[in-house]
Amino acid sequence: MDHSKSNSSNELATFAGGCFWCMVSPFEEMPGIKKVVSGYTGGHTENPTYEEVCSDTTGHFEAVQITFDPAVFPYRKLLEIFWQQIDPTDPGGQFFDRGSSYRTAIFYHSEEQKREAEKSKKELEESKKFSKPIATLILPASTFYEAEEYHQGYHKKNPVHYNRYRIGSGRASFIDKHWGK
Repeated sequence: MDHSKSNSSNELATFAGGCFWCMVSPFEEMPGIKKVVSGYTGGHTENPTYEEVCSDTTGHFEAVQITFDPAVFPYRKLLEIFWQQIDPTDPGGQFFDRGSSYRTAIFYHSEEQKREAEKSKKELEESKKFSKPIATLILPASTFYEAEEYHQGYHKKNPVHYNRYRIGSGRASFIDKHWGK
C-alpha cells in the first residue's frame, strides 16, 4: 500500500477537555491517528508555562492537538470521542478542575471542521442526554504551544497517579454514567 500520499493529507484537530492528561489516551490508539500532543491554546501570552496557564491569567485552555489522516479516521469520529470524554454542560471547568484553563472547546482548523463541530454539538443538545445546555465552545484554532515534556504521554509515564486522578476527579464515573464503558 502506498502511504506517501496519506502523509500530505494529514489534518489537525484541537480539543480542550479539561485536564489534558485525560485527553490523550482516548485518541492515541485509534487507526489514522499520527500524533497527540498536550499543550495550550486560545490565549494571549506567548509560550506560556503550565504554572502561568493554571493561574488563569493567560487566557489559554489546556488542550490536545491531534494529527490525523481523515481518510482513515474522519473528523466526525474524533468529535464523537471528544464528547464522550467531557462534561459538556460545565462552563467553569471539568470535574474538580476549576477555572478558565479547564473549560471545554473545539478549536476548528477549517470551515468544514467548524460545520462538523456545530452539527455534532447541535445533535448532542437535541439528544437530551444532558438536562443542562451544552456549554462547550467552538472557536477558531489559534497558536498551539506544546506543554512541557513531563506532561506529554503523562498516562504512560505516571500510570498510578493518572488513574487515581481520573477516578478522584470524578471524570471516570461521569463517563461511565453517561456513555457506559
